[in-house]
Amino acid sequence: MKQRPHTHEQVIRKLAEGESLLNQVHDVAEACRQFEITQSTCHCWRNQYGGMKANDAKRLKELGKQNTPLKRIVVNQAPDNDRLRYVAEGKF
Repeated sequence: MKQRPHTHEQVIRKLAEGESLLNQVHDVAEACRQFEITQSTCHCWRNQYGGMKANDAKRLKELGKQNTPLKRIVVNQAPDNDRLRYVAEGKF
């Protein structure tokens, strides 16, 4: 099966449809087959997105975008901290 990236909204929509389908079919394998995903993907999605709404996924995406520059700042400060620690220990 070829991998196709899914957006957060698509995953949540598929999970919601899958839950209703599971209530009718009672078979995870059949539900996954209809959505063209593997059972392991279904379980990973349920663990990650279980109970989430579409607006929650949008908020998660926004937080990820806000987090990227903050991570970059931390990465840039780490070498400076190491240098200052080295000087403070008197090893220069």
